[in-house]
Amino acid sequence: MFNSLSDRLTATFKNLRGKGRLTEADIDATVREIRRALLDADVAVPVVRAFTAAVKERALGLEVSQALNPGQQVVKIVNEELVGILGGETRRIRLAKTPPTVIMLAGLQGAGKTTLAGKLSKWLKGQGHSPLLVACDLQRPNAVRQLQVNGERAGVPVYAPHPGVSSEFEAATGDPVAVARQGVAEARARLHDVVIVDTAGRLGVDAELMQQAADIRAAISPDEVLFVIDAMIGQDAVNTALAFNEGVDFTGVVLTKLDGDARGGAALSVASVTGKPVMFASTGEGLGDFELFHPDRMASRILDMGDILTLIEQAEQSWDKDEAARMAKKFADQEDFTLDDFLAQMQQIRNMGSMKKMLMMMPGAANMREQLENFDEREIDRVEAIVRSMTPHERLAPKIINGSRRARIARGSGVHVSEVNGLLERFGQAQKMMRKMASGGGIPGMPGMAGPGGFGGPRKKAAAAKGKKKPRSGNPAKAAQELQEAEARRAAARTAAPTGAAFGGQQDFDPSAMNLPKGFEKFLGK
Repeated sequence: MFNSLSDRLTATFKNLRGKGRLTEADIDATVREIRRALLDADVAVPVVRAFTAAVKERALGLEVSQALNPGQQVVKIVNEELVGILGGETRRIRLAKTPPTVIMLAGLQGAGKTTLAGKLSKWLKGQGHSPLLVACDLQRPNAVRQLQVNGERAGVPVYAPHPGVSSEFEAATGDPVAVARQGVAEARARLHDVVIVDTAGRLGVDAELMQQAADIRAAISPDEVLFVIDAMIGQDAVNTALAFNEGVDFTGVVLTKLDGDARGGAALSVASVTGKPVMFASTGEGLGDFELFHPDRMASRILDMGDILTLIEQAEQSWDKDEAARMAKKFADQEDFTLDDFLAQMQQIRNMGSMKKMLMMMPGAANMREQLENFDEREIDRVEAIVRSMTPHERLAPKIINGSRRARIARGSGVHVSEVNGLLERFGQAQKMMRKMASGGGIPGMPGMAGPGGFGGPRKKAAAAKGKKKPRSGNPAKAAQELQEAEARRAAARTAAPTGAAFGGQQDFDPSAMNLPKGFEKFLGK
């Protein structure tokens, strides 16, 4: 949604890197580019003026002129001001002291209220609540049926005493105010602690729409009135938000269709113009594509600084704790990483959702956006098909997979042999890394960690220090004595080494004397 704005702001900040001091001309040029980026993204003009004025005032102050890295300080200022126009802090649903908590949805037709009702109910159910959906949109064709389908998919009951209309040629006959009132009473009788009331919308703001919404609000006295707005509608978002704020006095905003490709800046203006916080965001078509809106995290995404906290939360929600415990035990026992483990890890990643969305939450993702856009989500399906085409023994010991086996696996999974070769090569690298980590060597190539390419940990440094030759004494007599003692030690070592084996060891092979991974003995002859 905010790719264009993110790219423009990132390019603007690149000009500030490496400058030890920023002149007033540098700051003016930066603020000018920020203003253009915000206007191009459809952010409301009053919001742009206030935003750029605040950034310029702070950038010309002491916090930038006295900073060690003024460029980064300007980025910090822009980030803080972005958080401000997005609402400042995370706003959660205020639950009623005496259940049920009544939540009313309002907005224009097509904004996604009915779909959002299903998403919100599923999210609340995951939070441990018992929600009830109430169908009060009796004028849009099949709106009641759509809410019932969403309720079934979310596993949430729907109160719908009136079927509504089935075509645009029918006239609405039901009373949405009475349905809303009865729905709240039904939730109280069935001991539901949250009621979500889906109301009707119009193609545009009109008196009839506002009167109906105001009557429903007066009848049920909701604890939260959420204004659902399409993030793709452009500058009209601000006018619509102001009209609904005056008509129903909503308490929070929900942004839908954030996965679209529109500029979306007008949606960012709603919180600043109305003074009401953005509470939730809909990020896709699935019922699970719904999240609590965090202004600081969204600002970080726009500035291409990533959103690691949201990524961690998604992982915690979808990751199988039993599988994680099993893998941890394998590491502790130094067992080998197999293709079955590799497949299990791939399935865990798939459970987290779209790979593109997850990778876009990483810092610096804008630099590889083109590659991410070209990423094929079906690649995981192909990898799974290749692994499942192998026999259990092949998954356990992939080194036995020769040319004929690779051809059979390729035929079974419907891919080319080159793709099987590529998977086995990547798995071999992953297996080496896992062995290194299990043995306490750290991740290869990571700075500050032991392993090839790293700086080396304490164990590696100690070994290097131990093997290092000490300088001989400057006294000739003492140096000759040290040399003689070293020759004697080497002679004693040669005498003590047993003969008859290639490496000076015993000829009889004893697997228990070796530090083999647990379970490896079944592959040995003994």
